[in-house]
Amino acid sequence: MDLGIKGKRAIVCASSKGLGRGVAEKLAEAGVDLTLNARTEATLRATANEIADKYGVKVQIVAEDVTTETGRNALLKAEPQPDILVNNAGGPPAGNWSEWGEEEWLKAINNNMLTPILLMNAILPGMIEREWGRVLNITSGSVKSPISSLGLSNAARNGLTGFVAGTARQVAKHGVIINNILPGSHDTDRTKGFLERTAQAKGISIEEARAEAYAENPAGRYGTAEEFGAAAAFLCSQYSGFIVGQNLLLDGGAYNSTQG
Repeated sequence: MDLGIKGKRAIVCASSKGLGRGVAEKLAEAGVDLTLNARTEATLRATANEIADKYGVKVQIVAEDVTTETGRNALLKAEPQPDILVNNAGGPPAGNWSEWGEEEWLKAINNNMLTPILLMNAILPGMIEREWGRVLNITSGSVKSPISSLGLSNAARNGLTGFVAGTARQVAKHGVIINNILPGSHDTDRTKGFLERTAQAKGISIEEARAEAYAENPAGRYGTAEEFGAAAAFLCSQYSGFIVGQNLLLDGGAYNSTQG
């Protein structure tokens, strides 16, 4: 299927591996030129080279922490007029409400709410002027089904969701489409780390921990970065123009509701 975005330019944050890389791969497959961002230059450069060689698109990198002003400025200097922006950042650590003070709250809000908002504020005027744009925020399934140990993430990501709900409806008439995509458990390095910790805590093997996790999901498995990337690429395509301010949940059916 031709997504109609060949030749477009995209910024994809946190894209050296995991779900961010999955999105970058599928955008590249659709013919989109990329500006990839992550903090570790060696990993990011290797990813960029592999994607450029495989898909024949232009790929540049910005090895900066996008949650800082310096990082955002470097990213926007490298690609000041993206047609597509994919916001992505790792979530704050798990814990208990009693453990979090002002410093922890401010960091979570900056990383998972304010950073994507500031990037949107920077690129939306250009998209509006060109009368075409796609913004996709990778948030979390916990936006719909809060996880008690992830209170920092629950709150910050819901703040971003609220901002998108209003802003998406203001800019849609200009051909600029903003949506959120909400991953559940996917087969990434972060999930592998979770399985290792679970196995150690329970005194079982990683394979047993994985089997337990799979059994808890209606799909009987974790999602893959490839299928996540494909869903994300569609939301960045020419066909998503009537999908406005939505929260697409990719969790294998783990969230049990008739209301999505």
